[in-house]
Amino acid sequence: MSGTLFLCATPIGNLEDITLRVLRVLKEADLIAAEDTRNSKKLLTHFEIHTPLTSYHEYNRVEKAHELVDQLLAGKNIALITDAGTPGISDPGEVLVQFALEHGITVTGLPGASASVTALSVSGQSTRRFAFEGFLPREKKERRSRLQELKEETRTIVLYESPHHLAKTLTELLETLGDRSLTICRELTKKYEEIRITTLSDVVNYYNDNEPRGEYVLVLAGADPDVLREKELEQYKGLSMEAHVAQYEAAGMDRKEAMKAVARDRGIGKREVYQALQEGNQNE
Repeated sequence: MSGTLFLCATPIGNLEDITLRVLRVLKEADLIAAEDTRNSKKLLTHFEIHTPLTSYHEYNRVEKAHELVDQLLAGKNIALITDAGTPGISDPGEVLVQFALEHGITVTGLPGASASVTALSVSGQSTRRFAFEGFLPREKKERRSRLQELKEETRTIVLYESPHHLAKTLTELLETLGDRSLTICRELTKKYEEIRITTLSDVVNYYNDNEPRGEYVLVLAGADPDVLREKELEQYKGLSMEAHVAQYEAAGMDRKEAMKAVARDRGIGKREVYQALQEGNQNE
């Protein structure tokens, strides 16, 4: 029988945040795969865990995933840990999980610390619906495209950022999304933890004069749905009902489908669209 892949959440700062179950599994596993073995050795030494350790990181994630899957198929139980938080979330563990599942290997998650959920819970922003973005793409074209997508995202947005790129990211968010409420969380659960409820414009000014230090989670208010709806309706103000219906018909819809689409666009009933078209025909 094949072994099990255990996804073990580790502390994002305070070592007391590790769970008893994770400690047990790390001790009982045949092998621990860690994103940074040097960093993980400190954690394992602190809890007197002597399980063999191997590296699994961004630069060997595909090749090493095949090796680890072979060991799992041979019956070994492997615990996967990341530098901090839950494996597979904005880290290379995602690839190993996919490979393991494709080979019919049991994958089980051991819940625990998560920087995104921790930040969201203390942010004071809306928590009912949120979009986790992790780190924005570094490639310019993809980054611009992602920022444009976020412009109309109505859910609360959770982002990660390093101190080296923080000022640039905050400036781009302000320029693309406009000024919004923001909770900026620094060094969560650590000695110098800082949580500030502010705005994009204020925090951009702040980091123009102050050097960012530590790891950051940004919890950003989503776009106002009412404002987005007003902008959507604005484009139809100069468009007659006939022209609006004609656009959909030109795209291949029949008259009935086009009228439904126009009613939906304008937030009115289908009967109003029909009456407007009838009046237009009578005036011709």
